[in-house]
Amino acid sequence: MLRQVFESFRFAWQALRSNLLRTTLSLLGVTVGIFAIIAVFTLVDSLERNIRTSLSFIGDKVIYVQKWPWNFDGEYQWWKYFQRPEPNMNEYRFLSAKLENAQAVAAMDFKGRQTVKQGNNSMTSLIQGITFEYNLISDVPVAQGRYFTQQEIDVARNVAIIGSDVAQNLFPGIDPVGKSFKINGLNYVVIGIQEAKGESLLNFGGNPDIKCLIPLGAFAKMYHSVNPSIDIVAKGYDTDEGLLELESEIRGLMRTRRGLRPLQADNFAMNRPEAAAQAISGIFAVLTIAGWVIGGFSILIGGFGIANIMFVSVKERTNIIGIQKSLGAKNYVILFQFLFEAVLLSLVGGLAGILLVYLLSFMQLGSLDLQLSAGNIALGLGVSSVIGVLSGIIPAFSAARMDPVIAIRSK
Repeated sequence: MLRQVFESFRFAWQALRSNLLRTTLSLLGVTVGIFAIIAVFTLVDSLERNIRTSLSFIGDKVIYVQKWPWNFDGEYQWWKYFQRPEPNMNEYRFLSAKLENAQAVAAMDFKGRQTVKQGNNSMTSLIQGITFEYNLISDVPVAQGRYFTQQEIDVARNVAIIGSDVAQNLFPGIDPVGKSFKINGLNYVVIGIQEAKGESLLNFGGNPDIKCLIPLGAFAKMYHSVNPSIDIVAKGYDTDEGLLELESEIRGLMRTRRGLRPLQADNFAMNRPEAAAQAISGIFAVLTIAGWVIGGFSILIGGFGIANIMFVSVKERTNIIGIQKSLGAKNYVILFQFLFEAVLLSLVGGLAGILLVYLLSFMQLGSLDLQLSAGNIALGLGVSSVIGVLSGIIPAFSAARMDPVIAIRSK
């Protein structure tokens, strides 16, 4: 039986090779359809991977306590939030002391587009003041040097952890650790360099490569009063599903601290990075559906094209089918012969579409790194195989059920 199946496969391959132009025209629809579907899936996967990488730099399972809420629904009633007070250091210390459902609580503040200098070298940087537990909230991968000590944070020492771009621009060709540079006219000593992140589609919290992390106290001395406005971040436990316990506790403590009455609305916002990911995931879902719709129409047209060619092929080879059956060929051999031909034709079209996506992945799309995954390749081949079976099953059945006498006598 296996030998007969193999012979059917070989016969199908020879039939496709003997009609190259017809074969090529038949598989174009499948090629375009598989290309559309797999290209969209590859794009969505690459975007999600890029966003997950970006989110790792602002923390996982964290809640940001801020004045302004993050908005992703297109309607932002800013006038409701304008009069809210900014979170401050006293509130940070209050939450840090009182929160029981938080692994860590940190405070931070930013100052963008600041010029940092070292000798004749300078660049525009993002200055971020942080407290000691910031590395428990957010990813701070130190490639050289070390992280801050508690004492350096407490006494607001002028030390800094700089990004890879800052290191390359201010200290070309030398090791920056232990060297000093200027921020806002003040000397800071480099104690660490973050790993290079590279360009990212979404830089939540700023690109780490151009950042300078400094103690929040030192930041306040440069840019603020004694009690600066800040962002407060709390990291929840893994056992707190949805961070419901942490969110409830923060809300209760902040309302108590600010003396809000029961019927008064919150005058602070609790923001989560997951909200951004969920909002973007909604866009990805639409893109995925669009890819299936566009690709589905192309594949449908390709499937009809393959079915049409298979009916033509059956008609052309009716006499040969009659001879094969008169020589003892079973119905399933004839069935497999035409079914293999349809599946092979569809698979070749699918492989061509996947190859186009693979070539597309070498294109430079800014900070987006396209990668064709094995899962998407398997999906493309699977869809191609199904289309081939559906397109060839009826022509194959009609060929297998032919009467050998009538088939031989046909012209």
